Amino acid sequence: MKAVRFHEYGGIEVLRVEEVERPVPGPGQVLVKVKAAGINPGEAYIRVGGVHGRWPATFPSGQGTDLAGVVVELGPHARGFAVGDEVLGYTHRRASHAQYAVVDDTALTVRPQGLSWDVAGSLQVAGATAYATVFAVEPDPGDTVVVSGAAGGVGSLAVQLARRRGATVIGLASEPNHAWLKEHGVVPVAYGQGVADRVRQAAGGRVDAFIDTWGDGYVELAVDLGVRPERINTIRDWHTAAKVGARAYGESSATSAVVLGELARLAARGELDVPIARTYPLDQVRDAFRELERRHTHGKIVLRPWPDEER
Repeated sequence: MKAVRFHEYGGIEVLRVEEVERPVPGPGQVLVKVKAAGINPGEAYIRVGGVHGRWPATFPSGQGTDLAGVVVELGPHARGFAVGDEVLGYTHRRASHAQYAVVDDTALTVRPQGLSWDVAGSLQVAGATAYATVFAVEPDPGDTVVVSGAAGGVGSLAVQLARRRGATVIGLASEPNHAWLKEHGVVPVAYGQGVADRVRQAAGGRVDAFIDTWGDGYVELAVDLGVRPERINTIRDWHTAAKVGARAYGESSATSAVVLGELARLAARGELDVPIARTYPLDQVRDAFRELERRHTHGKIVLRPWPDEER
């Protein structure tokens, strides 16, 4: 089978698509034929060695967490699924960017009818992160919440989940993404010089909570806007969060098949819009990460390990 590998830390050029042995599921595991797998900024940070102290790579390393596909084999004592089931889930073995992946049976949920493969295969990391970051700031009806990176993979979900809690949501994003934000009930504000004044004007002078999905000074901006530290959450700027007493809830705070199943059902019913920016065949994984690392993508980028199959 084909799988993405890298044999050393480095830039996009270290990524390879190699022929490797198809894995065999162990106790409590299933083998999934991967139909779609999302890519995420964290995978790029791991690949360049930027989080070696926290999440070191063992070479050769695979990559990828999100996945959706079809169960093709059950390991001993695997429960809850049968061969042929359509599923979505996650693996923390850095293994989903491949044609087949072994997944714990506790890390899978059934794909709801009407949910596309591309959305199913890219929902876990962004969805769990958005779920956690909204939970961290506890928006209530009447609150005003600001979200930085509001049109990105995590931000585009966080603004919707915060809106579902009844909050007024201000989304910081570039001008081309303002129409999408308005369509989803979000007040768009352009980032850049003068953003603090624009936020104050849009908020009517009061901001209750701040979700930072971008980094680069937004925790400090939230403090300047008068947001209490316990109602600031960042998924990027852990150092400043610790310094000011803000929160840093991320994917690991909400990772479970239960949460994933809830998000999948919302998406299948059209109550959670998961934008797909672009799809790439597995062989073009370098191009996919090149686009991701520009950090101007609206929504998710998805790898398709079997690009010729019906979607």
